[in-house]
Amino acid sequence: MQRKRWRIRALRKRRELTRVVNRTAQIRPGDVLSFTTLRNERIRLPFFLDYYRRQGIAHFFFVDNGSEDGSREYLVDQPDVSLWTTEHSYKRARFGVDWLNWLQRKYSHGHWALTIDVDEFFVYPFCDTRPIRALTDWLDASSIKSFSAMLLDMYPKGPLDSQPYEEGQDPFEIASYFDSGNYQIERNSLYGNLWIQGGPRARAFFGDAPARAPALNKIPLVKWDKGNTYVSSTHMLLPRGLNLTYDEWGGEKASGMLLHAKFLDTFTGKSEEELVRGEHYAASHEYRAYARVLRDNPDFWSKWSEKYINWRQLEILGLMSKGNWA
Repeated sequence: MQRKRWRIRALRKRRELTRVVNRTAQIRPGDVLSFTTLRNERIRLPFFLDYYRRQGIAHFFFVDNGSEDGSREYLVDQPDVSLWTTEHSYKRARFGVDWLNWLQRKYSHGHWALTIDVDEFFVYPFCDTRPIRALTDWLDASSIKSFSAMLLDMYPKGPLDSQPYEEGQDPFEIASYFDSGNYQIERNSLYGNLWIQGGPRARAFFGDAPARAPALNKIPLVKWDKGNTYVSSTHMLLPRGLNLTYDEWGGEKASGMLLHAKFLDTFTGKSEEELVRGEHYAASHEYRAYARVLRDNPDFWSKWSEKYINWRQLEILGLMSKGNWA
């Protein structure tokens, strides 16, 4: 019943979307697709598209939620992008989930769909030598329908405003550090997914209330079926079996990471904008915490910080796994 309710909700919310450009006739069987909601992210888009084109994403779906910085105009000119726009409430669309659930239901049935934000960069086993289609082919051959990736908050060494980010730049030239530990994992008894918290956001913004820290568990890559639906961001889905992306018997299933390039010099202004809009989860308590700490221009680096090298480093640290994919 719950899955049916979310699907009906997405069907209703489709009326809030206005098509700007639809190039879905280009999509071929077997293409891997991406889905993103954004607002005022023009500076990030060139690197984002370049990164995922190199990984092998064949077509990009965007919902632009009232951008005023040229994001919409930039995306219209991209030959592998289909774009919808809306001025309606991000919050009342369950933080964009309803809009993307509709587009996925309509366009991605039978395709692998990667659902990501513009500051999230998917890293998977062998991503330095194999395109994403190699991963999805292996998942198909292994009868695996979903693939998890923990969100890994990346940050610079020094205050956030010490190294300005420039359009088209690799953000990890600046935000090149991460916490190698300090993560807590629990199993969600209702949906069966793992719930992960910790990292620099937990210690810097929620040190006095770690249970309120943002969730880092995500299931961004899914072999989409019309009956699927995301429930809360990409943290969990229905049917529930798609959430079982871990081995319950002591082994390891293959998994990836989403390198999170939130902590650049652009973050302070973005946080202030989103706090004013009030369109985020739980009365924007996360952005209220950001605003309190960012006033002091913090340095997230510590003696336990690790400088990012590659996916193999993350596997050695136990943050991701290649499982039995050789």
